Amino acid sequence: MRFSFDGMTATKIMLDEDEMPRRWYNLMADLPAPPPPVLHPGTLEPVGPQDLAPLFPMALIEQEVTQERYVDIPDDVLEVYRLWRPSPLFRAHRLEKALGTPARIYYKYEGVSPAGSHKPNTAVPQAYYNAAAGIRRLTTETGAGQWGTALAFAGAQFGLDVEIWQVRASYDQKPYRKMMIETFGGTIHPSPSDRTEAGRRVLAADPGSPGSLGIAISEAVEVAAARPDTNYALGSVLNHVLLHQTIIGEEALLQLAKVGATPDVIVGCTGGGSNFAGLAFPFLREKLAGRMAPVIRAVEPAACPSLTKGVYAYDFGDTAGMTPLMKMHTLGHDFIPDPIHAGGLRYHGMAPLISHVYDLGLIEAASKTQRECFEAGVRFARTEGIIPAPEPTHALAACIEEALRCKETGEEKVILTALCGHGHLDLPAYGRYLAGDMVDKELSDDAVAAAVAQLPKVPA
Repeated sequence: MRFSFDGMTATKIMLDEDEMPRRWYNLMADLPAPPPPVLHPGTLEPVGPQDLAPLFPMALIEQEVTQERYVDIPDDVLEVYRLWRPSPLFRAHRLEKALGTPARIYYKYEGVSPAGSHKPNTAVPQAYYNAAAGIRRLTTETGAGQWGTALAFAGAQFGLDVEIWQVRASYDQKPYRKMMIETFGGTIHPSPSDRTEAGRRVLAADPGSPGSLGIAISEAVEVAAARPDTNYALGSVLNHVLLHQTIIGEEALLQLAKVGATPDVIVGCTGGGSNFAGLAFPFLREKLAGRMAPVIRAVEPAACPSLTKGVYAYDFGDTAGMTPLMKMHTLGHDFIPDPIHAGGLRYHGMAPLISHVYDLGLIEAASKTQRECFEAGVRFARTEGIIPAPEPTHALAACIEEALRCKETGEEKVILTALCGHGHLDLPAYGRYLAGDMVDKELSDDAVAAAVAQLPKVPA
């Protein structure tokens, strides 16, 4: 490991275990305006704790609505975190050299976790709080399988059974995810399935449905709501999930301080938004306080562009309309994205809190096609030696684009991104790209209009 005070030669910047943050950060405390409330779909009144209690333990409900700036991380959660945290921050010297850029590129690598992604950062506390509340079983959905893997792992740490519905397109594309989930003790089904009323309705209309995260959420919620010993766990979108992920950005702040670096541009991939929020929100706190001024950019798939092409409106979080109504950038809860390889980014809506800060103009958004993203992933693998998951290749493509702009202008910008997972179980997708068989999918304006046509009617 090489260090210098100015960060010019540091390659791997580490924290000791005793330097790991002991609190999560809640952006709600520092926003210039509060986000719109979550509404009950029947009354259109703001939901209360009693509305969420059938699915979540009270500790997580309290975190969902808290206005406190920081929330302490329980010791039992910290003990599990220590299996992989603090995660490393790398300076991408070899990528910089290959690009010929004066920019400095740093990436926070979350692929060192047991699931190979950032997802255990929230799976572990969700399992902990549910077990402490006497829950014995959790249900959930998963897209690419990273979240399902993380929750199966977390359930094993706290003695919980975990049942998972995986989007059919990803279930078929990524068979080793099923094996990994079952190794950790989870049970997994392709979605839509014939195990739920929500799944049966979809299959009756389209027996070959590739599925969507919205459908899988409906299935998992339906099963959880039917049993008193069972709760539902969500891997993205909700405030408490984004809260747990902020340990990423809090660590990155400490690591960059070790080498005297301050980011000019922060880039993260976005589907539901947990990885992006985890990296960006602590830096947004610093920006709002006037201590730094980075551009913060969310990057999403051109095939599922909720921020860049969706509408900011109240919508259900699932396809069957079983969840409360959340104001978010959405393509409509009936929208079924094309089965692109970035399965973790195939969600019809964006986290309400991210949607709100985007609406306030505090962050930017861009979209990328999958061939450009895989080109960036291959370039990264051949220089930095890590094969990234399809999801963070979106952020890498935007980082490379920014670094090449710096090559033209001569600016020595500091660029920070979150490499939120490795792609070791996504090699068939890389195979398709390398063989020239990958096809770009972009959502047309007409398709967007059709997708949002069935949004719930909520008075302004």
